[in-house]
Amino acid sequence: MLTAQKRKFAIALVSGMSQKDAAIKAGYSEKSARSKGSQLANDPEVIAFIKRKKKEKVEVDDVPTFGKNVNTPSVTATSPRPEENAGGIGVYEDPLDFLKAVMNSAAEDIDIRKDAAKAMLPYVHSKKGEGGKKDAKQAAAKAVASKFAGMAPPQLVVNNGKQ
Repeated sequence: MLTAQKRKFAIALVSGMSQKDAAIKAGYSEKSARSKGSQLANDPEVIAFIKRKKKEKVEVDDVPTFGKNVNTPSVTATSPRPEENAGGIGVYEDPLDFLKAVMNSAAEDIDIRKDAAKAMLPYVHSKKGEGGKKDAKQAAAKAVASKFAGMAPPQLVVNNGKQ
């Protein structure tokens, strides 16, 4: 998942800064900025983010005038597409439902769909080792109890003299 620092680094890199300067602008130490810039430039998430940013077309009015509507696009689109908003489709109460819809949308770019799946993953599946101390103790107690449990008693069948 792309962190805030990685995002700042990528945006600075797209704007034309060197890797070292972009790392410093993103908040990394000046002493380690050169090596960190090189690491981040080779990070697959940063590379994918930069590719998406280069594909975006930004339309901005040349001379904004007071009182007129000015097109100021944000980094991420927050309004649903008009075709999705028709009939109430595309309006979500739960962010998890929104991420699920983006992940399953065939109209979206595959990178955006992957990002939505990554963002949704921790809320759907817990990590393998995740759990508290109580859960770990309980699981260990069950494992020990199953090792030393006695055998089940034999079933007694009453025959009453019949064969």
